[in-house]
Amino acid sequence: MPNYYDIAFGPHEVAHQERHNSAQRYEVMAGQPGPDGLGLAEIEFLADRDSFYIASVGSDGWPYVQHRGGPRGFVTVSPDARQIAWAERAGNRQYITAGHLDADGRVSLIAVDYPARRRLKIYGRARYDTAPSPEKLAGLGIDGPMDALLTVTVEAFDWNCPKFITPRFTADEVRAAAEPLQNRIAALERQVESLRQHQA
Repeated sequence: MPNYYDIAFGPHEVAHQERHNSAQRYEVMAGQPGPDGLGLAEIEFLADRDSFYIASVGSDGWPYVQHRGGPRGFVTVSPDARQIAWAERAGNRQYITAGHLDADGRVSLIAVDYPARRRLKIYGRARYDTAPSPEKLAGLGIDGPMDALLTVTVEAFDWNCPKFITPRFTADEVRAAAEPLQNRIAALERQVESLRQHQA
C-alpha cells in the first residue's frame, strides 16, 4: 500500500510547502512504508461515524463531493481491514458518484468527529456494485434494501490536525448531555412540590 505522502504530495504541492517552510515537516512521511490496511484506531473511528464526505472526479475532470450518512455503524470495515463499505441508498437519483466511478474509481473520503475535533482522510479505489453477492454482504455485516454496495479499497490515510474544526453536536448528543441536568431539575421540582404540600 502506498503511503499518504506518495499520493497527496507531488512537485507542485511540495513547491508550495517549500515556499511556506513546511516541506521539512512532511519529508519524514516520504520514506515510511504504506500501512497494511486500517488500524484499530481508524476502524473504531469509522464505526462510530454517522456521516462522511466522498469526492470523485468525472470524465470531464471536474471534482464532485457528496455527503453520505446513516445510523452509526453504517460504514463497515472488511475483516482484513483493507476495505470499507456501505450500502448506497436511494437519494435524489442523480448518480453522479456512481457515474464517476464507471470511468475512474479513485476517491477521497473525509470523516469528522466534530465534538472531539478529529478527522480522518482516506484515499482509495471504489467499486459501485449493483448486484453484490449475499456472501459479500454477510461478510461485511450489511443488509436491507439498497441501490448498490459501494466498497473502497484503502490506498492510504492520514489523520488531520484539529485546528479550525468547530465542535458540533447531533440532536442525540445534545439530548444525552442534557439528560442528567433534566433528571436533576425533575428531582428538584419534586422536592419543591413535596415541601409545598407539607407547608400547606
